[in-house]
Amino acid sequence: MIRDFLVAKGIAGGTILEIGGGVGALQLDLIRAGAARAVNVEISPAYEEPARDLAVEAGVADRVDRRVGDFAANCQSIEAADAVVLHRVVCCYPNLAALLRPAAAHARRWLVLTFPAERWWVRLGVGMVNAGQRLLRTKFRFFYHEPAAIVSIARAAGLEPVLVRRGLFWETIALERA
Repeated sequence: MIRDFLVAKGIAGGTILEIGGGVGALQLDLIRAGAARAVNVEISPAYEEPARDLAVEAGVADRVDRRVGDFAANCQSIEAADAVVLHRVVCCYPNLAALLRPAAAHARRWLVLTFPAERWWVRLGVGMVNAGQRLLRTKFRFFYHEPAAIVSIARAAGLEPVLVRRGLFWETIALERA
């Protein structure tokens, strides 16, 4: 859905900033669809080797810039992009505003997010996952952030929703610079 939205909106020749892009599969799809280049900021270094291999295999390694780090803490050195994507990332970050404000500021045209949908069973599932994580004594937690709060932060940065799709578990919102 994210790829189709950005292609339809005219990402050809444009730039992508993906925050938490994992191995970069979406970025590679967007480059194949015409995007000029992509920057990926990933907090986990575990994705770097397979991501590099995928970019080389796709023949676009020279058009992908990968950085390891916490975007919210280190966003000053990262250039703005035509499209900023946070696909299933907001739920992994405890401080919504600290992540989303700089992400929205870096979006020249579009900000696209996928996050847990506003449904009672999703909230219950988040609680159950976190209870399991506590029992296993792992540090990772899953976070549910209100969709209205997400839209409010993006609107304060001058972005307006142009696509809202709510599925059983995930919601996708695309916002465009007004």
